[in-house]
Amino acid sequence: MLGEWSRRTADGRSVPRSVSRALNAMRAAPERALDLTALAAITRVSTRTLQRHFQAFLGKTPQGVLRDIRFQRARRDLLRASSTATVTEIALRCGFAHLGRFSVEYHRRYGEKPSQTLHRRAWFLAEQSTKPSLSPFAHDHPTIAVIPIKGQDGDEELGRSVADELAIALMRAGMAVTNRPEMARYHLCGTLRGVGPEVRLTSRLIDVATGRHLWAHRHHGTGEDAFEFEDRAAASVAAAIQPGLRAAEIERARWKSDADLTAQDLTLRALPHALSFEADGNARALDLLERAINLDPDYAMAIALTAWCFGQRAVHLFNDTPAQDRLKALGLAQHAVKIGGNATVLAVLGNAFSLAGNLEMADFVTQKALAVDGSSAWAWSRSGLLDVYKGRPGSAMEQLLIALDLAPDDPLAFNTTIGVGCAHFQSGRFVEAARWFERGIAEHPALWAHLLLCPASHALCGDKQKAHRSLANLQRLYPELTISRVRAALSVLPQAFLDSLANGLETAGLRP
Repeated sequence: MLGEWSRRTADGRSVPRSVSRALNAMRAAPERALDLTALAAITRVSTRTLQRHFQAFLGKTPQGVLRDIRFQRARRDLLRASSTATVTEIALRCGFAHLGRFSVEYHRRYGEKPSQTLHRRAWFLAEQSTKPSLSPFAHDHPTIAVIPIKGQDGDEELGRSVADELAIALMRAGMAVTNRPEMARYHLCGTLRGVGPEVRLTSRLIDVATGRHLWAHRHHGTGEDAFEFEDRAAASVAAAIQPGLRAAEIERARWKSDADLTAQDLTLRALPHALSFEADGNARALDLLERAINLDPDYAMAIALTAWCFGQRAVHLFNDTPAQDRLKALGLAQHAVKIGGNATVLAVLGNAFSLAGNLEMADFVTQKALAVDGSSAWAWSRSGLLDVYKGRPGSAMEQLLIALDLAPDDPLAFNTTIGVGCAHFQSGRFVEAARWFERGIAEHPALWAHLLLCPASHALCGDKQKAHRSLANLQRLYPELTISRVRAALSVLPQAFLDSLANGLETAGLRP
């Protein structure tokens, strides 16, 4: 009996070997016409037993699970497609013969048409090809050693090439990379596995001092074009590793003795407080950053983050002096630009300049960040939000969704989600805007600037009941809020956007 149990579901339950074999067959070739009889033959159980096991352990029929696997594969392939790929080619490869039904169901699952996903990928590749390759200004990040990637027989050369590309991608992202593992704080280890044309790179980040596995990532691709696989795998890992490495460094700084803290340690301690977007967190971040700058007056990241914090104070109404806070943010950001910094510093400066009202400089440093590191989710998000400010919702949408594709679990993903809602709002798609705003607020419910977008969207699409309810929630937190105060705080937004916002808020019942 023990031999019948070999896998576990997402919630930790064991599943029968029949389910395991069926899942392996589905994932190995999702395009195959695997009906219940074929799956029963593969798993060596009766069709009735197989159906019962799937319902009991996965909550779906075998065909329902196969359909999910096909859509997951199609989504992955569209997000990683080459510039010459087509929706038809990818759909057929994933087992979808009826393209119309595929498109409708894809839109229902992912909120966009497959052609939109593919277009965004092509747009991203075209943008990357026009950006110059620049070296980072500084290496404020910890040292990483890329350990030789292990592979199956015949994969050794591909493993070496992928490791080289990974090292280059990490350096472009502003991380210090060494070929001496004994000198590194972290080891990036990887393994290559292949089934047919499919290749999977599994990467793990290990803390050398403790031996702890801090982060893991999988990249799927095809080995038919080795150069394309190397480029995509490197970009995927470089984008995905940044939040995990940042969290590891913050945790390391948190446990250091106060007597041993450096400017970088204090800045790392300040970062989660700054990203909380709350008044108390903002104040705590500024205290830590002041200590960091006192230790090192030319530490660019501390100065840039301080500028962003003052910008937050102005826009998010953390105190009653928004004009002075904007001036402080602007002065600090201009000082940090003169010092220079890596892609992360530049992306933070893009946020600071935006909130301070200097959109020209915000755009300049953000594009510079993307030139340094095309896998920076923070820079893509800020670039998209800047296009919202410029009244370009189509371009904004493309860039914001790229940011979400690159780092869906980043602490700032909620802000990007709100940005997508703003692009819909700007285009007059108020139902879609409300859906994205509600999603962003669910991830981070504290920001007034986000909360006020929901009642306006509901009001403009005619749902007055939801508009009144969401406005009541907003006014419980901010009873003194008025439309004129909203206009003053969000003055960086285009006039047409502010007019629509004010119209929606007035319809919902907010005071002038």
